[in-house]
Amino acid sequence: MNTVIQLQDIHKTYRTGEVDVHAVRGVSLEIAQGEFVALMGASGSGKSTMMNIIGCLDRPTGGKYSLDGIDVSKLSRDELADIRNQKLGFVFQGFNLLARTSALENVELPMLYTRQRPAGASLRERALKALDTVGLGDRAGHKPNQLSGGQQQRVAIARALSNDPALLLADEPTGNLDTRTSVDIMGVFQKLNDQGMTIVMVTHELDIAQYTKRMVVMRDGKVVGDTPVANRLIAANELRRLQEEQKAVQLAD
Repeated sequence: MNTVIQLQDIHKTYRTGEVDVHAVRGVSLEIAQGEFVALMGASGSGKSTMMNIIGCLDRPTGGKYSLDGIDVSKLSRDELADIRNQKLGFVFQGFNLLARTSALENVELPMLYTRQRPAGASLRERALKALDTVGLGDRAGHKPNQLSGGQQQRVAIARALSNDPALLLADEPTGNLDTRTSVDIMGVFQKLNDQGMTIVMVTHELDIAQYTKRMVVMRDGKVVGDTPVANRLIAANELRRLQEEQKAVQLAD
């Protein structure tokens, strides 16, 4: 199986005044194609810095990082921008959708910045396919204020998929959602992973991490745990359980 992420002795040190802050301390980690990994840790553990390095948003101070077979550790800013656009899809806690544009136009946006921009018909076709993948093909013309929080996050996931990335990075993707909607979104991620998408997700919520396949735990800039998920939760089953609980409450009332 191909290795999508290979981190070798990664360090990241920030200079604050005259003090060196060691955010990441010698992390080595491999993530293979098709894995679904939760990156966990308390505030200050280094997980956000690691996510920024993996997402080519920040450079390591030392060590080597290969993404989908490409050594990205020493690429120029323009080359890193190309890698982010071609190899990576990002999903954030805050959705980050353009308010005055439709779901379809939001999904089309990353494709407009590729060097080989698809033609108009192809652009629309790929965006609609991405929306269909997350179950929102019938909401293509809706603007964000016409969509629920869960639907907006689905649009954000479709946008992340539009350039067919090698890796999907999700930063606290359920942080703004209620329990039922969070489970629904984790179901979308599980479906994508079942189709072969490699996913790395930052979360501080253990119950959300239980939907992934592997948990990598950081503390003080180091990886202190790396284990398969035991008793993995399946979103479809959890949604059925939540529906049954809701019916039971309604009957009791």
